[in-house]
Amino acid sequence: MNTKIKINRLLHSKFFVSGLILVALVFVITILSPLITVYSPTETSLIERLKAPDWASKGMAGHILGTDQLGRDVFTRLLRGGLASLTISLSSVVCATVLGTVLGLVAGYIGGKVDTVIMRMCDVFLAFPNIILAIAIMSVLGASIFNLVIVLILSTWMRYCRVTRNNVLVVKKQEFVSASRVLGASNRHIMFRQILPNVTTSMIIMATSRIGNAILIEATLSFLNMGIPAPTPSWGNMIADGRAYLTTCPWLVFAPGVALLVTVLAFNFLGDGLRDALDPKRI
Repeated sequence: MNTKIKINRLLHSKFFVSGLILVALVFVITILSPLITVYSPTETSLIERLKAPDWASKGMAGHILGTDQLGRDVFTRLLRGGLASLTISLSSVVCATVLGTVLGLVAGYIGGKVDTVIMRMCDVFLAFPNIILAIAIMSVLGASIFNLVIVLILSTWMRYCRVTRNNVLVVKKQEFVSASRVLGASNRHIMFRQILPNVTTSMIIMATSRIGNAILIEATLSFLNMGIPAPTPSWGNMIADGRAYLTTCPWLVFAPGVALLVTVLAFNFLGDGLRDALDPKRI
């Protein structure tokens, strides 16, 4: 399938277009958050604690989404928390994709004991649910942004590894790979210059679909005070802080909850659209 056909299929996919628009809006708003917001995300003011949203009367100059229990502007924390969540999730997904793809490529092409060792490692990690594994690792490493990225990588790399390995087992039987061996091409050249380009589409589709899952895991860990440490805002710790005021100040939970829902839904739509348009098995 050439590039023009791929683009046409993507543009005619309602899931892809909807997801792309939502993801683009989320990125633009969060990246420009330092220019949009006028308050500090961490500065407290007990005099202004638990103020109701006043966007209708004061607009951007007021507390658009109200303030929390420490008088911090919810709108500012929402945007800065989104920026932190997206940065951590994207970084972890990219690193996990690269790690899993390389290990899967090596396992599928070389085979033998190397394949056995890598696949058994995958089995060990896959034996634990993602969130349970993440909680266990964070309990040992401690809460920090760097540790959170490491945890997200360790809890997801094996999925990319297994998919890549299965695709490599199919591609390496193709005639162009056999011809390269006959011509004396090195294993490194065959793996990274000939086989890898033929398995990247599946990895891109999978990585896009997994970003939403990474955001949910990060939010869950932050909700449990095992993710982004306070006072740095995160959608997860914002929901955790606001749950005690759910009946009196619902905006404290409603704002980050809706932001989390829309963002995860956007990446899921984007991943589904890519899969429907680019996956050869669906064509």
